[in-house]
Amino acid sequence: MASFCCRRDLCGFICLILTYLSVFYADYVVILYVLVPAYSESVWGTLHGSVFNVILLMLLACHTKAVFSDPGVVPLPEMAIDFSDLRSQSSRMNDRGCEGWTVCSRCETYRPPRAHHCKVCQRCIRRMDHHCPWINNCVGELNQKYFIQFLFYTGMASLYSLALVVSAWIWRIWSEIDGNEENEGEEAPSKHLILAHYIILLVESILFGVFVMVIFYDQLVSIITDETPIEQMKNRLMKDRTNNGQSIHTSHTRKPKIALLREVFGRDSVFCWLLPLQSSSSAGGFNYSPVPDYDV
Repeated sequence: MASFCCRRDLCGFICLILTYLSVFYADYVVILYVLVPAYSESVWGTLHGSVFNVILLMLLACHTKAVFSDPGVVPLPEMAIDFSDLRSQSSRMNDRGCEGWTVCSRCETYRPPRAHHCKVCQRCIRRMDHHCPWINNCVGELNQKYFIQFLFYTGMASLYSLALVVSAWIWRIWSEIDGNEENEGEEAPSKHLILAHYIILLVESILFGVFVMVIFYDQLVSIITDETPIEQMKNRLMKDRTNNGQSIHTSHTRKPKIALLREVFGRDSVFCWLLPLQSSSSAGGFNYSPVPDYDV
């Protein structure tokens, strides 16, 4: 596995800060302004607080793994490669079973099938899905699992906080109706503050919830169709260029959906798919030479 460190991208760092601020703010509002006032005298407060914080811990763990994990960077060769006779060598490369290998003019190296160059990372990424500023990293062959887990737990946290805020809001309305208006003047500033926190958290939960659910769905579709967004875009462009209107598909073999999911999440049990742990993957091509196996 190639050595990897966090990318020095200003947009990525800003998105990382916004992510952590949003998580900590949601935890702050849920604990102090939702659970403590509404469930201070009930065991439900402790239960909801524990479950919500476990979800946030899993979210942060998956996010950290997605940020600092190698997405599948194509290693550079130790020695410079001479591309002057590339055309004469391409036929021999196909004869030796290295079909699909291409040359990246920016990295100046050979890359395996389905690898693409990232302009932000300045490297080729195996089975690159896209570069995500929210993790300041590419989503590729080796860290797609962590990225999807991060989306999953973000969606759960958004829905959970949304439900808690709505229930606490209803509880406050019913409490006022039951005859707690005698301290209305004293509690007016705090009520306005609580209302502001509720509205901000509601907006945050809805925006992040809808956003990650859409991306989560796209990620699952790209896995079960065995086509990354970059490959889908290339196929559409090739389809538009053809005269008969028929799309030209890539040469990789379509596999069963469960096999494609196990390539990303590993061969472990489905329960392990929810944990940000290194899993045994069925994709056997993780280790390879930077140079295809043919005579030079």
